[in-house]
Amino acid sequence: MDTGSRLDQLDRTAVSDRLGSGWISATPTRELPGAPDRRPRPAAVLLPLFRHREAWHLLFIRRTEYTGDDHSGQVAFPGGRRDPADSDAAATALREAQEEIGLDPKQVRLLGKLRPLQTTSNYLVTSFVGEIPWPLDLTPDPVEVARVFHIPLAWLADPTHRQVRTWPAPDHPEARAVIFYDRFDRELLWGVSARITLNFLATLSRT
Repeated sequence: MDTGSRLDQLDRTAVSDRLGSGWISATPTRELPGAPDRRPRPAAVLLPLFRHREAWHLLFIRRTEYTGDDHSGQVAFPGGRRDPADSDAAATALREAQEEIGLDPKQVRLLGKLRPLQTTSNYLVTSFVGEIPWPLDLTPDPVEVARVFHIPLAWLADPTHRQVRTWPAPDHPEARAVIFYDRFDRELLWGVSARITLNFLATLSRT
């Protein structure tokens, strides 16, 4: 049985158990090695997970494009910077998902979180996995989101659908190993969102 098939056999309880099994360290990983030179800004994202045709899928967004914004037009998970009014990182992820795609927090069953990731843009990102019902009527905010789409977890778990490249260039001061997936439904998943995806898959695959 391949990895994708095994993942699809997991129920919500198994997913939650693996996310809370003690494998998840509170110590952040970093896109670049070495100690940070300044305190990172807190942020959080939501990995919306749902069952569709007897298989798990992850929901993604493609951000609206703006000139001069390095992250615009990229595939991502709903999320963003923590607001002073947010009670915790989970509240940030749920608030951002509601603002960006119209996902009611009451429709999200939080299953657990992943190890925090410190990005080269100096954000400390906490990723939460939340099960949502499907199908679901979502209302993306066009100012922030150009498209909402989903990818089967089994496809994401297949190593033939991704590769690792040195990016931006081997001689760049921030050169690092970056994950690039093949295009799925015309969309390109790469970078931080791809790394978070693989962290989630690795957590689910542990026994």
